[in-house]
Amino acid sequence: PVLVTGGGGFLGAAIVRLLVARGDRVRSFSRRRHPTLDPLGVEQLQGDIADPRAVERACEGVAVVHHTAAKPPPWGRPQDYDRVNVAGTENVIAACRRRGVGRLVHTSTPSVVFDGRDLEGVDESTPYPERFPTDYARTKAEAERMVVRAGAAGAPATICLRPHEIWGPGDPHFAPRILARASRLRRIGDGRNLVDTTYIDNAAEAQILAADRLRENPKLSGRVYFISQGEPIAAWDMIDAILMAAGRPPVRGWVSHRFARSAGWACEAVYRMLRLPGEPPMTRFVADALARHHWFDIGAARRELGYAPRVSTAEGLKRLAAWFALHPNRT
Repeated sequence: PVLVTGGGGFLGAAIVRLLVARGDRVRSFSRRRHPTLDPLGVEQLQGDIADPRAVERACEGVAVVHHTAAKPPPWGRPQDYDRVNVAGTENVIAACRRRGVGRLVHTSTPSVVFDGRDLEGVDESTPYPERFPTDYARTKAEAERMVVRAGAAGAPATICLRPHEIWGPGDPHFAPRILARASRLRRIGDGRNLVDTTYIDNAAEAQILAADRLRENPKLSGRVYFISQGEPIAAWDMIDAILMAAGRPPVRGWVSHRFARSAGWACEAVYRMLRLPGEPPMTRFVADALARHHWFDIGAARRELGYAPRVSTAEGLKRLAAWFALHPNRT
């Protein structure tokens, strides 16, 4: 079988669906059982990604691992990010080696090269920053480095993918964060900053392409690829489009990037000092992400993986609007 860590998550479940559709036997490893996977005939194993024995059991008899399990951004305790993103990935690599898994496709993120400054059309040669703005970015970079080193040694053969801002029907992160703050949202900066996003089906297809190409060409082992729609869009146009798909009005009003960043610093300080639960209403990372350019050259993925974003942003937004119409409680 093919193993998907985090197989009940947004990206993991999309990968599972594509694998099942093409006839692969699939095993999911998650913290809990996901009833939505039952109709697909997926073998489900429950466990903690930070438990090396549980991960090794999940890797038994597997040819390929798609590692999507991670603690998401942007806010949380440093030790939680280290435990899931770093120790969890270390466990996956070790289990692949011990169980003879041939290929590992790791889900990374462009956040590993984002330090709060503009990134315009950059490729995979862009270095990691000297300092990371969040524990999420720091730990994902550390995990990516481990996977690249393992791939360079060829045990297992690896590819790291960096899909940016995955969204689509059923998205539990990107769209819900926008909708939850819709009444309080203000444009940050001049609104002209371009960003990349990735529709969920395109992100899932990239994972499967990477595993297939790795089998055909082991020399790709240890490489990293940006993944996106390949059509940068003004960040606030994309936010307004998602609000429109959910039947909400566009964002009104604006604040400067400097003001938003100062507000983020203050919110972070209060949350840390008082140890408040949940996520601050603004952070410096979010202020930077909403005001800066961050779009990427996906030429390497096109050439070497055969990746092409088959679902356009316009088509994806139509599908999202149709999904919201069927799930009005999610708007």
